[in-house]
Amino acid sequence: MIVVTGGAGFIGSAIVWKLNRMGEDKIIIVDELGKDEKWRNLNGLRFEDFYHKDDFMGLILQRQIQFKITAIIHLGACSSTTEKDADYLMDNNFHYSQELAKYSLEKGVRFVYASSAATYGDGSTGYEDDENKMENLRPLNMYGYSKHLFDTWIKRNGLMNHVAGLKYFNVYGPNEYHKGDMRSVVHKAFEQVRDTGKVRLFKSYHPDYKDGEQKRDFIYVKDAVDMSLFFLEHQDKNGIYNVGTGRAQTWIDLVTALFDAVGKPVNIEFIDMPEDIREKYQYFTEARLNKLKNAGYTKPIMNVRDGVTDYVKNYLLKDFYFGIKNEQQHTA
Repeated sequence: MIVVTGGAGFIGSAIVWKLNRMGEDKIIIVDELGKDEKWRNLNGLRFEDFYHKDDFMGLILQRQIQFKITAIIHLGACSSTTEKDADYLMDNNFHYSQELAKYSLEKGVRFVYASSAATYGDGSTGYEDDENKMENLRPLNMYGYSKHLFDTWIKRNGLMNHVAGLKYFNVYGPNEYHKGDMRSVVHKAFEQVRDTGKVRLFKSYHPDYKDGEQKRDFIYVKDAVDMSLFFLEHQDKNGIYNVGTGRAQTWIDLVTALFDAVGKPVNIEFIDMPEDIREKYQYFTEARLNKLKNAGYTKPIMNVRDGVTDYVKNYLLKDFYFGIKNEQQHTA
């Protein structure tokens, strides 16, 4: 069985979708569905069973798993960069990950887990996925710190040669609708264009960047999934790896691709950035992919225009998730 924690979430459900397309359905999904519409991400996917994350952890701690696990893809976490409850993040993102890692190593189970580009902080130390430089990183928020803490725990316990940790950059694509404020700008901008015909972007407060020319490494979820599953297929490739395109593009690039995909003229309004995030805002991110490519990853990676076009035309305009039509959303 392949266990996918966070398997009903954005990247997790996309992982399950791709595994299904590869003919794999011996999958256990671990997640917390709550009261929102996240369950819809499971509709149309094939898997053996579903466990609430707390129930699954109880089985892990008591070593009462009754099925054979061949791999754990650990994507389950609180991914809100604005979460203020540090104790919750320590328990949910750090301690939970520790216990899964311990179990995996004890049982000889492949362990692939989600780290984050948020661990790089303001980028002043660069974006090299080099374990030897890890202690120099200073995340800007508690979410990034919780991910960084687990990365460093893995290293300090001599486990880097046994697991694969993936630093996801700005991922966008189908199945993110339930994430609220943590949805990608593509999804938010699509709704703005649909409803108002324009997109609102934050002004820049950095002298080196004009409004809308802040740059991020935007990666389409299909590429993020392919990179993630590379480490399931190549279990001898271990350590920390960036998951991005290797090319930073501006917010203007992103929304221009969106306007073109929906067939409407570009119309951008720049608005004030909330004061509480101005000091924690990343103006530039760009994954270094030399390590990933040297590990043997050779698939082509979509640029922003191609990724946004696929997302808009094949999913947002059709109200599709991965494998299921969403009858409750409005069409553009």
